[in-house]
Amino acid sequence: MDQRVGIIPLPVYCIIVVCLGVLFALQKIPNDISVMIAILTVFGFTCAELGARIPVLRQIGGPVIVTTFLPSCLVYYQLLPNQLVSSINDFWQTTNILYLFIASVVVGSILGMHRLTILRGFAKIFIPLAVGSVAAAIVGTLTGMALGLGAHHTFFYIVIPIMAGGIGEGAIPLTLGYADIMNLPQKQLFAQVLPAVMLGNLTAIICAGLLNQLGKRYTHFTGNGRLHTEDDGELLKNHNTGVAPVENIAAAGLIAIMLYILGILTHKLTGLPAPVTMLFLAVLAKLTYAVSPKLEDGARTVYRFFSTAVTYPLLFAIGITITPWNDLVAAFNLANIITIVATVLTLTSVGFFVGRWVGLYPIEGAIINACHSGMGGIGDVAILTSSNRLQLMPFAQMATRLGGALTITIALLLLGNLT
Repeated sequence: MDQRVGIIPLPVYCIIVVCLGVLFALQKIPNDISVMIAILTVFGFTCAELGARIPVLRQIGGPVIVTTFLPSCLVYYQLLPNQLVSSINDFWQTTNILYLFIASVVVGSILGMHRLTILRGFAKIFIPLAVGSVAAAIVGTLTGMALGLGAHHTFFYIVIPIMAGGIGEGAIPLTLGYADIMNLPQKQLFAQVLPAVMLGNLTAIICAGLLNQLGKRYTHFTGNGRLHTEDDGELLKNHNTGVAPVENIAAAGLIAIMLYILGILTHKLTGLPAPVTMLFLAVLAKLTYAVSPKLEDGARTVYRFFSTAVTYPLLFAIGITITPWNDLVAAFNLANIITIVATVLTLTSVGFFVGRWVGLYPIEGAIINACHSGMGGIGDVAILTSSNRLQLMPFAQMATRLGGALTITIALLLLGNLT
C-alpha cells in the first residue's frame, strides 16, 4: 500500500483498473461522479508516471506533456473507447470543473500568502510582462518576415494569438473582432489562429520544465515558488503548519466558491472575466483581514489538495475534451515552429532578465511571462505544473487574463487603423 501510482496506492490502482476494464468490456460505464473520479484519476496519474519515466522528455515537463497531449492523440486516432470519451466530455460540459480548480487554487494560494508578497508581487510583474510582450511581438514578427510568412500574417495570426489569453477568452473574441473589421467568416479566422495558440502553449510548457531544471542546478536564480527576494524569511512567518480542522477546510472551500459566484455575477453585469474579479476580491479579502487566520489555514489545505490530487486528472480531461490534436499538428511546419518558438522564448527570456532587474526571482519571473503565452486557465495549470510552481497561479492569472485582454484590444485597434 506504500507503493503508489501518483497518489493512488498500488493495490487500489490495480483493483480500479480491473473493475473499469470489466465495465468497459460490458459497455456499462456509469456516468456518476464517483466513477468519473476513478477514471480521470487512474488515467491522469498513469500518463503522468509515463511522462516522468521517458528520458529527456521528463526533464522538460514530460508528465504534463504526456498527460495533456497523449489522450488528445488517442482520441484523434480513435484508440480510446467511444463510451469513455463521451463520458468524459459529458462530465466536462456538465460540471465545468476547470473553474472549480482555478477558484480553489487561486483563492487558496492568495489567502495562504504573506500580504507583502501580494502587494510587491502584483506591483512588480507588470514591468517584465509589458517589456516581454513588446519584445516578443517585435522578435516574432521579424522572425516570421525572415521566413517568408509576411509581417501582417505573422503579427495578427501567429504572434498576437499566442499572447491573447487562450481560446475562450483569447482566440474567440480576437477572431470575432477580426471578422467584424475584415468582413470574413469568424470560423475561418479561428481555424487559422488556433494552431499558433496550441503550439505556443506546448512551447511554454517545455520552457517551464527547462526553467525548473535550471532552478535545481542554479538555486540562486529561484525562490522555489516565492516570487521576489524581499519575502525570504517572511513568507511562512506565523503560518500554522499543522492540519486545519475539517470545518475550516470546508469553510475555506466555500469562500473560494462564493468569490467565483461573485465573479460570475460581475461578468454578467459588466463583462469583466469572472476569474479576474474573483482574483481581485480574494486579494481584497486578504489585504483587509476579512478572513481569519484559521480560515487562511483551511485555504492553504484546499490549495494543497487541489494542486496535489486534482491537477493530473484535470489535465487528462483537458486532453480528451479541448485539445484538438489535428490543430496542433497543423502548426508543425518549419516557418511556423521557428516563429512561435522565437516569440515564446523572447517573452520568457525577458521575464527572466527584467524580472531579476525589478527584484523578482529570475526563474519565477520567466515562468509568469511564459503563462502569457499559454491557453488561458488551462495553459496556466499546465505551465505551472510543468515547473512545479502552482502557487504562482494568482500571478499567472493576471498575466493571462489582463495581459490577454490588453493584447486583444491593441491588436484590434491596430487592425482597424490598417484596414
